[in-house]
Amino acid sequence: MTILISSCSTKFSNQIEVEGGIVEGVKTDSMMIFKGIPFAKPPVGELRWKAPQPVEPWEGVKVADKFAKGPIQGSEKPEDFSEDCLYLNVWTPAKSAEDNLPVMVWIYGGGFSFGSTSDPSHDGELLAKNGVVVVSIAYRVGNLGFLAHPELSAEDPNHVSGNYGILDQIAGLKWVKNNISKFGGNPNKVTIFGESAGGISVSILCASPLAKGLFCGAISQSGGSFGPARQTTYPGENMKTLAMAEADGQQIAEKLGANSLAELRAMDASKFAGSDMSGFGAWPIVDGYVIKDDQYKLYEKGDFNDVDILVGYNSDEGASFGFGDTPETHVQNVTTRYGKFADTLLKVYPQEEGVLNKTARDLMRDAAFGWQTWAWCCLQSRIGKSNVYLYYFDQHPADSDGSWHGQDVNFVFQHISQPEVDAQLSKAMGIYWTNFAKFGNPNGENSQLPEWPKFTEQNPKVMHLTGPTPFVDNVPSENAMKVLDKYFEWRRTSEGAEWAK
Repeated sequence: MTILISSCSTKFSNQIEVEGGIVEGVKTDSMMIFKGIPFAKPPVGELRWKAPQPVEPWEGVKVADKFAKGPIQGSEKPEDFSEDCLYLNVWTPAKSAEDNLPVMVWIYGGGFSFGSTSDPSHDGELLAKNGVVVVSIAYRVGNLGFLAHPELSAEDPNHVSGNYGILDQIAGLKWVKNNISKFGGNPNKVTIFGESAGGISVSILCASPLAKGLFCGAISQSGGSFGPARQTTYPGENMKTLAMAEADGQQIAEKLGANSLAELRAMDASKFAGSDMSGFGAWPIVDGYVIKDDQYKLYEKGDFNDVDILVGYNSDEGASFGFGDTPETHVQNVTTRYGKFADTLLKVYPQEEGVLNKTARDLMRDAAFGWQTWAWCCLQSRIGKSNVYLYYFDQHPADSDGSWHGQDVNFVFQHISQPEVDAQLSKAMGIYWTNFAKFGNPNGENSQLPEWPKFTEQNPKVMHLTGPTPFVDNVPSENAMKVLDKYFEWRRTSEGAEWAK
């Protein structure tokens, strides 16, 4: 055994045996940290564009004291990334394997084209000090993580292709299930959490049958995936269909001059992340296997993993994803995207005369994030049995209109020390998040923070995360959100689907 036990006390060694062999982490005064633990075989060569395979055993002790390279992606520093990228990290404050602490598994964002576990804002040490084991898992991104192609589907036993990045996440969660008890974590008390593409991944995992039983709670920050699947190259609000993704894969192969799958696999991995790949957005795919269907429809049927959820979004996400730089281009883009709903949406999300103000930008915020979480909460509170909590993050400098996309991440991971008002909110969010992991309830036991009520359709209350003291209030732009309800409902009709073509 690599966990040392004596008659006087039960203590950890910084060497722990996991699937594949022994890893050696770093011991600090408050915890042990393991970085760069492999959880699957490197997805290279013939394993490129295949589901992750069991990790290869190694001899001796693998030193796990630094992050592995991130997945291949467009970058000014290609030396920081590798196709060999399926590694995870563990921060554990446990004093023994018997501590049985709740586990929080982080999934990074980056639009499914960027991201890595080594981002300093994702370092889990400070969050783990709240009494949880924190794990961060890597997954393939871009066209190495989400390329579909008819030949790939033909060779796959399930006749699908393209969702390798999601399968990596599931493999990481299986590793947690099988190994985390050795780090003092409870494999039956796992909460997944992520932001942006990571938050969308959390949403997808909550609906995938392949992830059933791997977690009991889910936190999605600026995520959700409840819009209809795209039918064509129209920039829809959600995932591609398998047919559309396969067609994109054929175009990528043609653009790269590859005449076969073997030639694609023989190419340097960097070719799939260069500027030549613009126009082929990597994104999860409704394949009928990993992702069975339009998630909204799955939830309507009760076909989802019914776990406790805590979900939300930031107050000015639209500042990061605008619909044009001027009021004129904004109107043009809304008209193009929303068809017969454009005039109504321009009224409920009005812009000031000659100014593309925050209220106008909120249409982008809600279409991409706010409505997705609103729909998720409404559906799950109506159909499911688990707890539902909704938040609205609105902590921003005085010279800005609201909180931009991704601003919340450092607050959750406790990387805020100044100003004091931000530090207080960061501490509160750390307590709320870890209470949720411990109890399925952000209020926890004997919490001194404001009570966070469950969300129901009859009482759709939201926790406004604003410092120094969060408060409960109504859903922002609720009436406008209901117009988006109608728009997405229309997009699911034959008329709306035909219009989107």
